[in-house]
Amino acid sequence: EYQMGMHKVLSKTLQNIIKKFRIQETTGLDLQNSVVLIQDLIDMQALNLIQRQKFLQTKKRALFLPHCSRKYMDSRCKALLETSLSSYVCAHCSPDCSVNKADHIAREKGYDVYVLPGGSCLPNILERKKYEGAVGVACGGEVKMSGELLSRMSVAWQSVPLLKNGCVNTVFNMETLIETP
Repeated sequence: EYQMGMHKVLSKTLQNIIKKFRIQETTGLDLQNSVVLIQDLIDMQALNLIQRQKFLQTKKRALFLPHCSRKYMDSRCKALLETSLSSYVCAHCSPDCSVNKADHIAREKGYDVYVLPGGSCLPNILERKKYEGAVGVACGGEVKMSGELLSRMSVAWQSVPLLKNGCVNTVFNMETLIETP
């Protein structure tokens, strides 16, 4: 009951902050979606801090990207679907595609990269590949669901939030990905 009360206080405070700083104008989101986005960002950062030390001790890591961050969601994207893992493999067809850029960054760090159509594909990959650490680019809802799965499987993780949700033309901050160990 205390947590529910705190949640209501936080929500009211966030609404006031959003209005005061005109977050709706800068994001183009309505009040409710602005509140959800900011709550998700706070939750994701808190979970990252909790997981950070465990994650830093891992060696075998993977990056999981949402397929909705691809520049093109049609035949112009040349990514191939690897059906055994339900993951796209980036074909590096568009230099300005977020997935292409993230793929290069992750591979330079020694990560394997998966471009997923949804979080439900994650268990199959984790069971088959036995990763110690995972970085996921996702919306708050996907991070919460995936975080529970990763914790049950003893996989340390970090998340990079989507700054524009909606399952199409999603956006994340490349600098945040670069700064993630």
